[in-house]
Amino acid sequence: MSEAEDLKMLGELHAAYQEILEQLARVIVGQSRVIEELLTALFAGGHCLLVGVPGLAKTLLIRTLAQTLALEFRRIQFTPDLMPSDITGTEVIYEDRQSGKREFRFLKGPIFGNVILADEINRTPPKTQAALLEAMQEYQVTVGSVRHCLAQPFFVLATQNPIEHEGTYPLPEAQLDRFMFNIYVDYPAEEEECDIVRRTTADVAAQVRPTLSAERILTLQKIVRRVPAAEYVVRYATRLVRLSRPQHSASTTVGGPARSRAPKFVEEYVSWGAGPRASQYLVLGAKARAALHGRLHADLDDVRSVALPVLRHRIVTNFNAESEGIKPDEIIRRLLETVDKTLSG
Repeated sequence: MSEAEDLKMLGELHAAYQEILEQLARVIVGQSRVIEELLTALFAGGHCLLVGVPGLAKTLLIRTLAQTLALEFRRIQFTPDLMPSDITGTEVIYEDRQSGKREFRFLKGPIFGNVILADEINRTPPKTQAALLEAMQEYQVTVGSVRHCLAQPFFVLATQNPIEHEGTYPLPEAQLDRFMFNIYVDYPAEEEECDIVRRTTADVAAQVRPTLSAERILTLQKIVRRVPAAEYVVRYATRLVRLSRPQHSASTTVGGPARSRAPKFVEEYVSWGAGPRASQYLVLGAKARAALHGRLHADLDDVRSVALPVLRHRIVTNFNAESEGIKPDEIIRRLLETVDKTLSG
């Protein structure tokens, strides 16, 4: 594809982004940051973990997004008795009534969709949680000895309730790392909440219309990867991730080779930092955000904008941080300040 065609596609992506926002606004009040992060991950080809208390319209947002994108929506309610086959599907014996011949046939599970809502993913045991891993990473499921490919695009959105921990199974770090973004869904502002009450208590149902097809989304995802990111942007993202590791020193700076230790607050409050996948997602997320906003290249502001959702579930704090009430978000903000000082110096 030529450069002119790429520029045309970027213009189309920006226009589609604006149209998607307009359609979602018919149903969803506020949550502009959450929507931008969801769409950034979608066009980057990643999956999201949404963390928020009940009643913040997480399910409604995801269903409406699927309708706006003309994608098949499937919801899986995770419960303690849910089995892996309840997600992936199972083989059943089928008997032909005329010939009497029997054969195994595969019945697809709810994972065979485009937008998958894994509702309350921490409510189900690790064995069932792990059933999502192959699907999220390989875009396929294996039942018996047969591999079944999933439809594209494939987008997993898992939800968690941050205030209720009784009877839950926290996701291991290896599974958390499969999610590109960890998105916090917060309470709406007062005026937004008033608007929500007005809309939901009236006898009017808002409708949205599709803006993109599945084929077009796949094409636009490829365009996102062609968005250029300069060397200093890649080094900025890499240094940010490497400084989050208390066990290792950062080996590069934004300007070139150098060696520096992790900041003192990282050594004091962090048990394990982010891995290389975080660096990849920072750059890829920056590219997707730049494309959605109609810009031809990713810059440092794009990396800063995606730093929180990319890193907050990849930085493991220790007892010192928990005792002082220091969350990963605060550590990330201080890391950004540290790297920015290095850049300005």
